[in-house]
Amino acid sequence: MSEDLSRVDRAVVNAFQGGFPVVERPFEPAAAALRDRGVDVDADALFERVRDLDDEGVLTRFGALINAEEIGGAATLVAMHAPEDRYDEVAEQVNSYDAVAHNYEREHPHLNMWFVVSVPDADAVEEVLASIEDDTGQETYNLPKQQEFRVEAKFLLDGPVPEGGVDLSHLGPDVTPTDRTSLTPAELDLVLEIQDGLPISPTPYRDVAEALGEDVEWVLETIKRFDEEGKVRRVGVIPNHYSLGYTENGMTVWDVPDEVVDEVGPAVASLGFVTHCYERPRHEGVWPYNFFAMTHGRSEAESAERVQQVREKMDEFWDVADADWDTLFSTRILKKTGIRMDERAKANTVEPEEAGD
Repeated sequence: MSEDLSRVDRAVVNAFQGGFPVVERPFEPAAAALRDRGVDVDADALFERVRDLDDEGVLTRFGALINAEEIGGAATLVAMHAPEDRYDEVAEQVNSYDAVAHNYEREHPHLNMWFVVSVPDADAVEEVLASIEDDTGQETYNLPKQQEFRVEAKFLLDGPVPEGGVDLSHLGPDVTPTDRTSLTPAELDLVLEIQDGLPISPTPYRDVAEALGEDVEWVLETIKRFDEEGKVRRVGVIPNHYSLGYTENGMTVWDVPDEVVDEVGPAVASLGFVTHCYERPRHEGVWPYNFFAMTHGRSEAESAERVQQVREKMDEFWDVADADWDTLFSTRILKKTGIRMDERAKANTVEPEEAGD
């Protein structure tokens, strides 16, 4: 599909994967930023292209990418073995849990099913995993995030603005970040309203305000504050990377010496093609790796080249042996519903006076 995209389409995808303006009519300054970069488009045409790209499946959505971890609750990555003769049955059992958001089949001689569990509180993780083990008869291996070094899944195309990153996030109301971790009921309503994206209209934030019965100024200020507080990772277009040709999804895993993890993490995260980068626990006798770096490529050759670049970066910190790492490619998407905010956000909601407002 990416081959069919126009020059303007490519500019939109490249430019606005983060940093979209938080103003009442955001397509006007966004179009002006593209014109400054040699892409002749006005606000109406830009709005229409974003709308059409969403309709065509090039985008998964347009709007604010909520940082679920900062909104409340807990999430973890889980690996397990599903016997070949029962694989689809086990996948169906795992996928039946609302708490399971993503589930992938990955190439590994033993741990061939990988899924994400998202729950209102940390105690519920063990309850869900125990129930899955009872249902499937298979042991689960919990791999919670211990350190996050990078979460920035951006996918660029050949064309205008090839470096991406037209950051217009400074456009919006002046706000003061808070250190409050809980949500007010009004903020909860806002999170639930925008978690699947903003309305694609010339005035998306006003549309959200009208849906909630709030003033548009409050919506603008709250989304802008959430962006600065980290409750929102970014505002912009969220591409469907498969439709852009990024079909090679490789999860590289590494047995990094504990004493250099803090140095390795930022170094690997600095590689622009690494979209996710974490430290996670080992499981003795089953899983020797403590470092995860996700890469995506548009071909097997590009993917292999990127994995090699990760290894070269690792080699700067210790002598990496072949047995110290592996790449687990996804072979099938078993479930991908997105992490729902409802229960997690509701469990973290208090009245304004309790929140300190």
